[in-house]
Amino acid sequence: MKLQAFGVTDIGLKRKINQDAYLQDDAMGLFVVADGMGGHRGGEVASRLAVEVLQKYCKENPSAHPRDLLDRGINLSCAEIFKQSLENDDLSGMGTTVVALLFRDEAVFIGQVGDSRAYLIQGDGIWQLTEDHSLLNEEIRAGRIAAGQVAGYQFKNVITRSVGYESHVQVDLYRRKVKAGDIYVSCTDGLSGLIEIAEIQNEILKYGPEQGVKNLVALANTRGGDDNITVMACQVISP
Repeated sequence: MKLQAFGVTDIGLKRKINQDAYLQDDAMGLFVVADGMGGHRGGEVASRLAVEVLQKYCKENPSAHPRDLLDRGINLSCAEIFKQSLENDDLSGMGTTVVALLFRDEAVFIGQVGDSRAYLIQGDGIWQLTEDHSLLNEEIRAGRIAAGQVAGYQFKNVITRSVGYESHVQVDLYRRKVKAGDIYVSCTDGLSGLIEIAEIQNEILKYGPEQGVKNLVALANTRGGDDNITVMACQVISP
């Protein structure tokens, strides 16, 4: 499968450190975005561990099924993050979101925990492929919050599932057959919280994956940049 990918991470305008991390492994077709959380430097450590442990597991088990690679790899990250949080007071309570895309056999497999997202741009449409593990999303699904109330919801940054909060986590797994021209966009909530889905589509389609990603980060910063911002676009050139 021939792919063209580009990713960028930015500290934003309000944070002192960047607790996001991303991985672009073109050789394996593995692309990961993680948004760490935790006081002091915990979030930074958690997101870095998530991408490193997952990448190592995928490299060491090339013949495993992609679903198993993502589920097991993310859970190995989870166990390691949890272990280090217990052993080091400075890292106590750390965790991270993860959204990982693994391209294999004319399909993309997605493993996701938390509120980092994956989108698909196909033709003239865009779809959110993942579902946020967040208190806000639970309230919306239950019908307790309407679309117009989202901006004022005080707990909109509270996630209900993360990698490393406990020693094991349930990973949402998706599979989708790919087509030439498909563009998969993954990002942390530093982007999705400030940029509308239609704007993601417009920037990527108008300027291409690389410049489009840069434009989206710049746009998020013009709107306050109140969190770290990470975004990656991966275009399928040929299945």
